[in-house]
Amino acid sequence: MREVKSAEAVRRLAEWVERKKTLFIDVSDAIWDFAETRYEEHRSAALLGDVLEKEGFKVQRAAGAIATAVVGGYGQGGPIIAILGEFDALTGLSQHKGEAARAPIEEGGNGHGCGHNLLGSGALAAAVALRHYMEEADLPGTIRYYGCPAEEGGGGKGLMVRQGLFDDVDAAVTWHPGTTNFVMSYSSLATCQVYYRFQGRGAHAGGDAHLGRSALDAVELMNVGCNYLREHLIPEARLHYAITNTGGMSPNVVQAEAEVLYKLRVPRSEQLQDVYERVCNVAKGAALMTGTELSVVFDSGSSELIVNRVLEQLMYEKFVQLGWPTFDDTEEHFAEQIRSTFTAGELKHNLPSELTDKVFADRIEPYTPTAEILPGSTDVGDVSWNVPTVQCWIASMALGTPLHTWQAVSQGGTSIGHKGMLHAGKVIGATVLELLLHPELLEQAKTEHREQLKGRIYKCPFPDDVVPGPLKK
Repeated sequence: MREVKSAEAVRRLAEWVERKKTLFIDVSDAIWDFAETRYEEHRSAALLGDVLEKEGFKVQRAAGAIATAVVGGYGQGGPIIAILGEFDALTGLSQHKGEAARAPIEEGGNGHGCGHNLLGSGALAAAVALRHYMEEADLPGTIRYYGCPAEEGGGGKGLMVRQGLFDDVDAAVTWHPGTTNFVMSYSSLATCQVYYRFQGRGAHAGGDAHLGRSALDAVELMNVGCNYLREHLIPEARLHYAITNTGGMSPNVVQAEAEVLYKLRVPRSEQLQDVYERVCNVAKGAALMTGTELSVVFDSGSSELIVNRVLEQLMYEKFVQLGWPTFDDTEEHFAEQIRSTFTAGELKHNLPSELTDKVFADRIEPYTPTAEILPGSTDVGDVSWNVPTVQCWIASMALGTPLHTWQAVSQGGTSIGHKGMLHAGKVIGATVLELLLHPELLEQAKTEHREQLKGRIYKCPFPDDVVPGPLKK
């Protein structure tokens, strides 16, 4: 009986996604055009809020006093299911859509290299379709669309959690654009991002360098020290850095100021403090060696993902029921052109060996629970510490396409991305619908969530006095 009832409900929900697909495509393309980076997604958040209001949701703008966070709710009573959307872009990835060669719209401008224009719009499609189905079926419960800013290095969801926006939520569901179709069954790395700023003393490098104290020397010595430190960290730990201020362009000046931004990653949140302190000690040593002053400015962070097998199995069941996105000859031709821009090494790294003769994924990967850890990070992890959470990846670009590239930007504004986005709306919507129709599944997920945590207590990855903000210009 459950299967028959659920199958009919999923079919009807998918019809709602198709009925309103032009709206979702328009939203996705508008956010692609805006290409706003962390905590500056004002037009994107306003657009999402407007659409939610027109579709009958009660909308909180600047939710949790976060300027670019938006939450739209529909329904009454429990359970309360969150649908997570993102919409921030990346710097330096400006690119014309539908082009198979590097063609920036604005040199050095922003671009949606991680497909978050699709992510937010696909989640919106799920929420809107569910809202209409719930009304016509008189289905109890509450769905909420969470427009989450600043996933790219800004810890937006962690800040939303800290502001109490998930306190009454029973479960959360989301997705991510990618090149293959699968339900994510592994954890991610916990991370934090920290600025190390050195203040020295300027001097003429030729005439009186002995009077100067080089902040750039301090940055370089810190980086050397951290590169030696790597050997003595746990093997899974990662240190990344970018020099964000070299102190100037003249080699004949002792640089009075310089800055480096570090990103630290570890498998478990509890391991982060030790790595952070050791990196800070290296920075202090660099300051001592160069006679400079050090300022440590904590920027943001995110927690590792807590897996939930009950929700993963459910989402996989719905994914299989709905199938995967399919693409036409024109889209395949463009995908082949995109793939010709990758080196053999890039394709080998990003493409499963059994799919080397294909340009698009033509299957759903089997669901296999695993203890493996994604070598990247996501602030979805902060939500998953607080409520049972599940995420799938859906093919929205050519096989072998790395994220955070101009090739991903180009495809994300085309029908290829749109098809993946609309299909995501159906898969997310079907998963949430099953939880509304069968609350016992939600109780099983909650029980597992408590077991997965094993008494571990969530701690926001950045201190209470830190409020992450826009990227440093």
